Amino acid sequence: MGSKSATKGASRTEWFEKRGGGGVKTPSSSVTVIGGGRIGNMLMDGAGPDDTLVKRGDTVDADGAGPIFIATRNDSLQGIVDGCPDNRKKDLVFLQNGYLDNFLSANGLLDNTQSLLFVAVTALGADPIDGITSVNPEGLTAATGEHAGALKETLASVGMKCNVLSAEDYRPAMFEKLIWISTYMLVGAAKECKSVGEAGSEHKELVEKVVDELVAAVSAKEGISFQPATMARLAAYTDVVSNFPAAVKEFEWRNQYFYDLGDEACPTHNSLLRECAEKGFLSFELPN
Repeated sequence: MGSKSATKGASRTEWFEKRGGGGVKTPSSSVTVIGGGRIGNMLMDGAGPDDTLVKRGDTVDADGAGPIFIATRNDSLQGIVDGCPDNRKKDLVFLQNGYLDNFLSANGLLDNTQSLLFVAVTALGADPIDGITSVNPEGLTAATGEHAGALKETLASVGMKCNVLSAEDYRPAMFEKLIWISTYMLVGAAKECKSVGEAGSEHKELVEKVVDELVAAVSAKEGISFQPATMARLAAYTDVVSNFPAAVKEFEWRNQYFYDLGDEACPTHNSLLRECAEKGFLSFELPN
């Protein structure tokens, strides 16, 4: 009998080829993965002999080379950056959800590689669900920066797609994902939905109202032009991950960006946040 990893690799090859991926690729350079959770383990599934998994308490090799994929929660980022050897900080690759600009700017890392992972892994070791939708058959996962190509190859090695974008094209894509996670989670939480899919189907008009509101707010604040059909892209992705639980989390990295724009720019969004607070659905206090 073959090993479990070999069996999984064979099934992913077949799965990927059916979706036009062209087969599993082998990353051309060694990588370091920080974080032994669902995403970190997914990345390590296609690891080569020179690839390294860094868990809590471990350190990044100062003499190493190649990308360092950070597969942790946002609240761990500062400790990871502080503990990374200065000569390796340029290799840090940020895979987190949310608005990272303020954090990256404060740490002098705005030019580092970033990625939008449209990937769902329901449990440790489970096969990942790729962000391939009826609207975006090429997949929604995207990356920009020096190590974007290495991330694309690493994801391909586990049967996932990734689009390498310029910094200019990445920025509206980043805000679209921020809008998705800030909208569907919020509407779902406020209306006591079990999942983002239920939020999208049972409260379609409200979801569309919030998405339109946030697109307009970001466009005015950042001077960004979004590609047409934002709502169609986000709704199609919701269909792919419809069972994902709806809850307002990591406020300072997600909804706070819009909350801080004020009630004039984001009235519906901010009203829903206050509704969640009144119902006791938030684990934090809204800023005054």
